[in-house]
Amino acid sequence: MKKILILGAGMSASTMIKYLLDHSVQYDWKITVADVSQETALRKVNNHPNGRAIAFNINDEEQKNSEIQQSDTVISLLPAFMHPIVAKSCLEFGKNMVTASYVSEEMKALDVDVRKKNLIFLNEIGVDPGIDHMSAMNVIDRLRGEDAKITSFKSFTGGLVAPQYDNNPWNYKFTWNPRNVVVAGQGTAKYIEEGKYKYIPYHQLFRRTENFKVLNYGEFDGYANRDSLKYRGIYGLENIPTLLRGTLRRKGYCNAWNIFVQLGLTDDTYIIENSDKLTYGDFIEMFLPASNLSVEENLCQYLKLDSNSDEMYRLRWLGIFENQKIGLNNATPAQILQKLLEERWKLGEQDKDMIVMQHIFEYEKENRKHKLTSSMVVQGQDSLHTAMSITVGVPVAIGTKFILNGVIKEKGVVIPIWKTIYDPVMKELENFGIQFIEEEI
Repeated sequence: MKKILILGAGMSASTMIKYLLDHSVQYDWKITVADVSQETALRKVNNHPNGRAIAFNINDEEQKNSEIQQSDTVISLLPAFMHPIVAKSCLEFGKNMVTASYVSEEMKALDVDVRKKNLIFLNEIGVDPGIDHMSAMNVIDRLRGEDAKITSFKSFTGGLVAPQYDNNPWNYKFTWNPRNVVVAGQGTAKYIEEGKYKYIPYHQLFRRTENFKVLNYGEFDGYANRDSLKYRGIYGLENIPTLLRGTLRRKGYCNAWNIFVQLGLTDDTYIIENSDKLTYGDFIEMFLPASNLSVEENLCQYLKLDSNSDEMYRLRWLGIFENQKIGLNNATPAQILQKLLEERWKLGEQDKDMIVMQHIFEYEKENRKHKLTSSMVVQGQDSLHTAMSITVGVPVAIGTKFILNGVIKEKGVVIPIWKTIYDPVMKELENFGIQFIEEEI
């Protein structure tokens, strides 16, 4: 009997937990779901005979070590900064570990010791990062095998609302952590284009977008992620002239979101005093020059916006000019904006979300230029098994299964860029409708 410890039972964990419980009889697994809320863990276990639900406190050293020591493999879906805490205990007690998060410097520093103990800490095996790595490397390795020279690689992913439930002018609803959406892109985006390094500061990020068409799902705008340059080494594309990774949103979203950026509403570094006594209209006015104009008119004049523009229509729909009290004390601008957006962008109980991913490769082969587009669209099943939960959780679950079954044999702190990992995982993902459609010119 193998024991799996799952730390964190949030939205992204639902489908992963179900997969592991569904396979627990076949593989003789016992699964402990540990969450800060035992009630949440109990709901996810759903009375399965091979499941156990517990309240878990990462700061309770005795509980943490006891649960990890009793397990064979630990899955951490805790906040990313907690992964190294879990990893050090896994290393101490000789346990394999799986996460969907990016490899931090602290995690990377454990690689030698993890190898010495003949363990694997498999990271970045969610959707982005995760499915993006595996699907990209599948194409890259194939083109290399055909002696093709890859000259450009662009990769974009978006977590969005499915078309039939897309019923607001922003064409967006929250399908994952709202805070991450509000503070997305902060910092400077770095990439390479036609052999030249490019940098986009945050205040210009949502102005510098690129248009994409994905299968029959229409048009999207893509903005650059923070650091695309590091993927040259990760993907073995050190000499590639163009490499860019980014995020997808529906057309028009970025233009409207840019208004919040220009005003400073996404800033999370200081507190607005007595914010609970302000209305949203008061809040917006605080970021505008003194004027006898209305808040709307002042905003249009300040940012040179047409009052009848699509951007202003989206802002009015959110209610940011209204006299509704914020009701959030001593909050940062980003927290105030997030509170408003959570009220308006909530994914309804009947709503379904959608993950869109597209890779665009340009390459030369036998003196001819080619362009290959590889696209994936996954829609959620319901409000529990969302597309986000499926595409984050299922790769984690499959990776865990293959570690326990000996299919994945790599050791150390790794990500799924090796054929021995991505090939079996991607093949099984097809059973969940996670597959790529290729179009080539």
